[in-house]
Amino acid sequence: MSVETEGAQRLDKWLWFARVVKTRTLASRLVEAGKVRINRERTTKPSRTVRAGDVLTLALRGRVRVLKIVAPGARRGPAAEASTLYEDLTPDPGPAPVRPLRPFPAAARTPGAGRPTKRDRRRIEAWTRPSDASS
Repeated sequence: MSVETEGAQRLDKWLWFARVVKTRTLASRLVEAGKVRINRERTTKPSRTVRAGDVLTLALRGRVRVLKIVAPGARRGPAAEASTLYEDLTPDPGPAPVRPLRPFPAAARTPGAGRPTKRDRRRIEAWTRPSDASS
C-alpha cells in the first residue's frame, strides 16, 4: 500500500501539486531552508508526509501564507484544480499604507552650486565678451 493511497503525501510533492511553487526542486529548497511549518512545527525535510487537515505556514516571497490542506493531490493540474487542494487561511493584511506621491521633497540648490543656469551663462558671456564700444 503506497503512501498516497492512505491519504498522505510528501510535502514537496503536495506544494508542487497545489501550485505553491513552480517546480518540485524549488519546493524541496523552500522546505530545506526552514520556511515551512506543519501544524506550527518547523520542518526541514521535504519527504515529510502531510495529510488532509494539516495547516501549513509558508514564508514565501516576503509574505506569510497559511494554508489548510483539504486533500492530497493526484496530479499537477490547472490552477482551478490546484485551488481545491487547500483552503487559504492567510489573514487579510488590511489596507495598503498610503504613500505620498512624492516621498522626498525636491532637492534645494544653493545659489552658485552646481551647473550654471541659462541666466548665469548669459551673464558670464556678457562679462567675458569684449564690448563693441571699445572697437
